[in-house]
Amino acid sequence: MNQIINSATAGTLPLEPVETNPVATVGSGFSKVIESTINQAIKAEAAGDQAINDLQSGEAKNLHDVMISVEKADISLKMLVQFRNKAMQAYEEIMRMQI
Repeated sequence: MNQIINSATAGTLPLEPVETNPVATVGSGFSKVIESTINQAIKAEAAGDQAINDLQSGEAKNLHDVMISVEKADISLKMLVQFRNKAMQAYEEIMRMQI
């Protein structure tokens, strides 16, 4: 015959609550985009700084690679600043809305 197992004694696995709020889901995605953008800018800046240090110490083999690393850092910083500017514009526009 079939045995019925009591769910209390079966050792059920804990379930994580499902996020049904669309605002929270979008908010977490947006925060991941911001975090990723900042991390990429930090990595590019570190690579540019390392390339400059290598050039000063004579370890850099090619000036072109140093310049490319520095320009990548510059472009990523400019992108991050523009990202911040657009976020501030959106915030200011939301604050001007009448409720």
